[in-house]
Amino acid sequence: MTVRSTMTAIKHALQRDIFTPNDERLLGIVNVCKAGKKKKNCFLCATGMCVKAAEAPVKNIHDKRTFFPVTTERPVQVKVVKVKKSDKGDFYKRQQTWELRDLTVVDAKDASKENPEFDLHFEKVYRWLASSTAEKNSFISCIWKLNQRYLRKKLEFVNVNSQLLEESVPSGESQSVAGGDEDALDDYQELSTREEQDIESMMETCEYAISNAEAFAEKLFKELQVLDGANIQSIMASEKQVNILMQLLDEALTEVDTIEGKLSSYEEMLQSVKDQMDQISQSNRLIQISNTNNNKLLDEIQFLVNYMDLSKGHIRALQEGDLTSPKGIEACINASEALLQCMSVALRPGHEKLMAVRQQQLLFAELRDTFARRLTNHLNNVFVHQFNHFSHFKMTIPQYYRSSCLSLPGHDQSSTLPQHAAELTLPKHSPLHRDLLRYAKLMEWLKNTHREKYEGLSRTYVDYMSRLYEREIKDFFEVAKIKMAGTSKEAKGKFATLPRKESALKQETESLHGSSGKLTGSTSSLNKLTVQGSNSRRSQSSSLLDMGNMSASDLDVADRTKFDKIFEQVLSELEPLCLAEQDFISKFFKLQQHQTVMPPLAQPETEELDGSMPSRTPPQADQRYALSSEKDTVRLMMNKIFQSIEPELNSLIALGDKIDSFHSLYMLVKMSHHVWTAENVDPASFLSTTLGNVLVTVKRNFDKCISGQIRQMEEVKISKKSKVGILPFVTGFEEFAELAETIFRNAERRGDLDKAYVKLIRAVFTNVEKVANESQKTPRDVVMMENFHHIFSTLSRLKISCLDAERREAKHKYTDHLQSYVINSLGQPLEKLNHFFEGVEARVAQGVREEEVSYQLAFNKQELRKVIKEYPGKEVKKGLDNLYRKVDKHLCEEESLLQVVWHSTQDEFIRQYKHFEGLIGRCYPGSGITMEFTIQDMLEYFSSIAQSH
Repeated sequence: MTVRSTMTAIKHALQRDIFTPNDERLLGIVNVCKAGKKKKNCFLCATGMCVKAAEAPVKNIHDKRTFFPVTTERPVQVKVVKVKKSDKGDFYKRQQTWELRDLTVVDAKDASKENPEFDLHFEKVYRWLASSTAEKNSFISCIWKLNQRYLRKKLEFVNVNSQLLEESVPSGESQSVAGGDEDALDDYQELSTREEQDIESMMETCEYAISNAEAFAEKLFKELQVLDGANIQSIMASEKQVNILMQLLDEALTEVDTIEGKLSSYEEMLQSVKDQMDQISQSNRLIQISNTNNNKLLDEIQFLVNYMDLSKGHIRALQEGDLTSPKGIEACINASEALLQCMSVALRPGHEKLMAVRQQQLLFAELRDTFARRLTNHLNNVFVHQFNHFSHFKMTIPQYYRSSCLSLPGHDQSSTLPQHAAELTLPKHSPLHRDLLRYAKLMEWLKNTHREKYEGLSRTYVDYMSRLYEREIKDFFEVAKIKMAGTSKEAKGKFATLPRKESALKQETESLHGSSGKLTGSTSSLNKLTVQGSNSRRSQSSSLLDMGNMSASDLDVADRTKFDKIFEQVLSELEPLCLAEQDFISKFFKLQQHQTVMPPLAQPETEELDGSMPSRTPPQADQRYALSSEKDTVRLMMNKIFQSIEPELNSLIALGDKIDSFHSLYMLVKMSHHVWTAENVDPASFLSTTLGNVLVTVKRNFDKCISGQIRQMEEVKISKKSKVGILPFVTGFEEFAELAETIFRNAERRGDLDKAYVKLIRAVFTNVEKVANESQKTPRDVVMMENFHHIFSTLSRLKISCLDAERREAKHKYTDHLQSYVINSLGQPLEKLNHFFEGVEARVAQGVREEEVSYQLAFNKQELRKVIKEYPGKEVKKGLDNLYRKVDKHLCEEESLLQVVWHSTQDEFIRQYKHFEGLIGRCYPGSGITMEFTIQDMLEYFSSIAQSH
């Protein structure tokens, strides 16, 4: 009994001092020490974290089962805590803590025999020795219960008696182990402070309260019986007062019955009133519902009448309205818009079931079909009759067109091609467009209501307009070709029977060249250039200018200016024509605002390779060409209407290029400008796309022109009997650059010209060196010097920024070859003197000291005096005069480089003279030997020779 009381006191002290401050409760305890070591007693405690606290009276002081002191708090986190008593005082402290969920194995060592040792496996194995086997078993049972109740993890119990674990479950209960344990633990209530004080005071009055707890409990039980007896006697003594109280209660019940009767009568009266009020309320509610339904019905009727009623005037306009007069067209537009509004009204649920609504819908559908049929037939008749009249115009206007009753008002009947032929203009269709635009709103209505008829009208319009424009455009381009080739009767006669397909362009241009006296030769029959002399260089270089197609005398500035104006006029006429037609299509067919599917009329046509008539794509292929943008639809309609523009432009460009390949420069500038203008307006428009495609052809012709020039440079041949002079392709490059700079001034495609410049100048450089190496009559240095001087002068004058590097290179080559030519020429007038001093320099280079050269037998003073005497002033002047004549014979007159070369020769001669004087002074010191002539004499010689020639 003493040991048990001691453990109870220790539990109470640990709960109060260690666990209560941390909101924990003590669930199990065992007195242990580490196995195999010196005994240092400590306590292992099983604790739980508290989440709720509430005071409750103690139900039992001594529990004869395994004792687990707990608080009223429900643990949610279970731990194993090692507690040790402090050495310096009578208090306990927490030493180490483990989470129960980290425990993996509980080993009791022996299940059949009493053994106080046991192991706990946490992160490592802890071996313990309990103070008794009973305490060990009690602690292990507590661990098992806590695991079953809170964790339910797979905790392994080794060497533990199964009966020990079974006894932990209350017998006779059908609930789970965890539930039974929870009820058992919840029966215990921790003593409050007041209760603890009362127990302590009673224990102090009894001497054997601790030593003989059973006797103390027996004493307390007897005192409780005495108190219970006293309570019973007190109750029995107050029987009279109880009888009086019961009588008063009976009277109170009687009064209550009376009041309840009155309340029942009142309730019946109120219920009658309530029933009457409910009937009145129900009647009012039915009346309100009826009024509401009537109002809603009226609203529905008014809605249908307002939105699904078409006036008789509108019906009459749709059935028999005049589609030729402005008033009739206006009435039809208003009626069609009203009909569309009636058909587009959003019906409310249930309206479609009404007979009247179905009848109105049938009426609207019939009116829609009737008017769509009338409108389609009328516009078809207008298209067919008007464009049939246009198709009969060739060179004159039929008289019956002026008197036709179906002619459109305001149309300029005199605006036909023959009258515009002299000015090279296209007929205007603005009056026709203006009159058709009156039907634009009706076309929009037809597009929204009858897509099929709308597409049929669109197809009819595109078909007839494509025929009309094809005839007008081809006639227009024939006139342009005639103007390009000249106005001679022969040229006109040829052009009157020219084939119209691009495949016949070769025969067209060949017949043109054969009939005109001005056009000779072709690109395939270029004559190779030959150099016939300085007097014929201009005429020979001009063949480079015209690319071998025509003689330069026939291609003057006026001819090219005339071509430039014709080509510009062609583009200027086509541009407003296309823009006006595209604007009309967008407005008339309403293809400019919303996304839609491309109508079948805009399907592209397949062009046969042999130039035959195009064939239509089958209807089943419509979906392949469907587009989502109405801009694309407009462009494809324009492609069909103006399908002849691009081949005609290509034909015209090919003819101009065949007449003179330099026309490609004019066409490149003009076409680039028009493409740039069209792209600024609409980059995806038909005009922008078509001109862009043609621009590619022009750029190819331009590149072909540059390639032709380079090919001519490579094929040039020089005469073996005459001096070379300025090569023809050098002069040709100069003329090309002058012409190109005039044409491309402020042009948009300057980059194309710069690239061509670089290709040409590199070819010029290469072929100048090639000709110089092959030259037999003229020295190589003279050919290089003269031609690169000419190139440098041209580039300096024209100031072409992209050729600055080539200009510097040309100057460098010119300077180097001038110096080389001068040095090589000076060896002739003083030939022996040059050889002598070259030998002196060779001895010095071999290691002979300069002052010892005079001791060499071949270079002594006597030999030097002998050589100097051979070149008196008269001989020197004679040699220089012969040199001047030879230089003059080598150089050409066009570059005027004779004086430049003669001045360089003078400078080089003076330099050599000073060099010879220096060698004499260093190698023959004190000899007193000097030249027979002085520098002043040389200057007079050079001056007199230059003046005499």
